Amino acid sequence: MSVALFVPCYIDQFYPDVAVATLELLESLGVDVEFPSGQTCCGQPMANTGCNAETAPVARRFVEIFADYDAVVCPSGSCTAMVRHHYAEYFAADDAAFQHVSTRTFELCEYLHDELKVEQMHTSFPHKVSLHQSCHGLRELRLGQSSESRVVRENKVKNVVSLVNDIQWITPERSDECCGFGGTFAVNEPEVSTEMGRARIADHINVGSEVLASADMSCLMHLQGLIRREKSPIKVMHVAQIMMGRPIH
Repeated sequence: MSVALFVPCYIDQFYPDVAVATLELLESLGVDVEFPSGQTCCGQPMANTGCNAETAPVARRFVEIFADYDAVVCPSGSCTAMVRHHYAEYFAADDAAFQHVSTRTFELCEYLHDELKVEQMHTSFPHKVSLHQSCHGLRELRLGQSSESRVVRENKVKNVVSLVNDIQWITPERSDECCGFGGTFAVNEPEVSTEMGRARIADHINVGSEVLASADMSCLMHLQGLIRREKSPIKVMHVAQIMMGRPIH
C-alpha cells in the first residue's frame, strides 16, 4: 500500500516536530510513507472565511497531488474533515480522483485504529494526560462520543494512545467541549474565543492533568498561547508526540 503523509501548513511552519513524530510513528509500525513535496494547504482557512473562489484551486491541487496514493494520513482532524466533507462543492460528483482522495484521507489515530488496527506500542509516557477532543474530530469524523449524540461510539484517539505504556489518563469534567479556536472565529470573536479557551484549560488543570493532549494541533496552538501568557501549570502535546514518547517541554 502506498501511503502519503499530508502535513498541515500550520504544523509545517510552527510545530514541525509533530510532523516528524507522525512520520516516525508510522514508520515504526511498518508503514512505507511518502511525503509529496509539492503539497501546500488543504484550503480550510479560505473556506472557513467564505472565500470559495480562492479555495477551489487549492482543493484541486490537493487532489492532483494525492490521487495516486492508496491512502493519505494527516495529523489533524480539521484538515482531514475538510478533505472528506467539504471538497464536494469544488469537484464534479463523478470525478474519480476526487472520490478516491476524499474517501481515502484519514486522521492519524483513525488510520491507526481502523486501517492498521494497531494493538501494541513499545513506547512509554509516564505522565498524567487529559484529552481534548476537537469539534471536527468528534462531529465530522466521529472519532469519539459527543455529549449531544445518543449514538455510542468508540473513542478512537484514546484507544490508540492508551497503547502507550505507563500513561495515566485524567478525565476533564466536560470532555467534549470546544476550545474556542475555530480558525478565523478566534480572529473575529477574540473575547469569546479567549474565554472558551480559558475554561477548557481550567477544566484540565483542576482535575490534575500534567499534559493536555489532542489529535488537533490547531486547538493546542490556541490553548498553548493562553497557557504561555497566563503561565498556567500545564503543557500541551500532540498525540503523535506522546505515542513516540517525546519528553515534556
